[in-house]
Amino acid sequence: MPSFEPVILFFVLGVIAGFVRSDLKIPGVLYEALSIFLLLAIGLKGGVELARYPLSDVALPALAVVVAGALIPLAAFPLLRRVGKLSTADAGSIAAHYGSVSVVTFAVGSSYLARLGEAAEGYMTVFLVLLEFPALMIGVLLARRGEQGTPWRQVLHEVFAGKSIVLLLGGLVIGWAAGPGGIAPLDRLFFDLFKGLLAFFLLEMGLVVARRFGDLRRAGIFLIAFAVLMPLAAAGLGLVTGMLLGLSVGGVTLLATLYASASYIAAPAAMRIAVPQANPALSIGAALGITFPFNLVVGIPLYHRLAQYLHHAGA
Repeated sequence: MPSFEPVILFFVLGVIAGFVRSDLKIPGVLYEALSIFLLLAIGLKGGVELARYPLSDVALPALAVVVAGALIPLAAFPLLRRVGKLSTADAGSIAAHYGSVSVVTFAVGSSYLARLGEAAEGYMTVFLVLLEFPALMIGVLLARRGEQGTPWRQVLHEVFAGKSIVLLLGGLVIGWAAGPGGIAPLDRLFFDLFKGLLAFFLLEMGLVVARRFGDLRRAGIFLIAFAVLMPLAAAGLGLVTGMLLGLSVGGVTLLATLYASASYIAAPAAMRIAVPQANPALSIGAALGITFPFNLVVGIPLYHRLAQYLHHAGA
């Protein structure tokens, strides 16, 4: 398959190693360093590309993307409550995970497009940053509606001061301020090495997924089906939104990938504070155990083909 993204094989290797109970381990300090690098590199690349556009050209699409993205947790919650028969806390928490986004899935989608030579709008990273926040707030409101004493200050601090937002937004601002010329001396570190370090990170993610697989067996068939079907529906929303905004094939693909992804970094931290009664095994097990590998192996190539088809049909 010529369009297959090779870094995904490192994820598969990690899953296999976990299932056969290999003693393979990525040191915690290396995993933390890799996550910091990837977040900062994605932010920098997005900032450099954003510098090529007037900010006025980005504001309206960004608003439309955030408003459309808010529909995902609002649609997920009643499904989880009425069809899945989950508690209000668990339904709100899972809805927040699926309304928020996965930085690593975005990184793999970007690498996939780069390998195909498919360009995307540079400001897609702005969408990545903006989509982290609203779904988390909506999820908390849904999970705790009618309750008193929601620790909003702690929740907001966890979201805005968490490393994902700090590094993505910080990198975005630095890249935008420096521009392509200013960042050029750092290209070899942040851009040339990106794919190799992403491969190491995906190896660890494969090991983590293998460890989380037991959670899914306890979750039941509904949550497994939800973890596949909800991303497909959300990707459909991304495809339609991207087409209406006039994005390129690459841009539509990445927006569909963002909407289809589920957070397993920012969302668990925020839900732990805001909705402590929710079972994290359900949300993280579904997001990381099913949705993440599904998007890597099946979703991203599918979203790209659908984006190509829609552009061709609309031509």
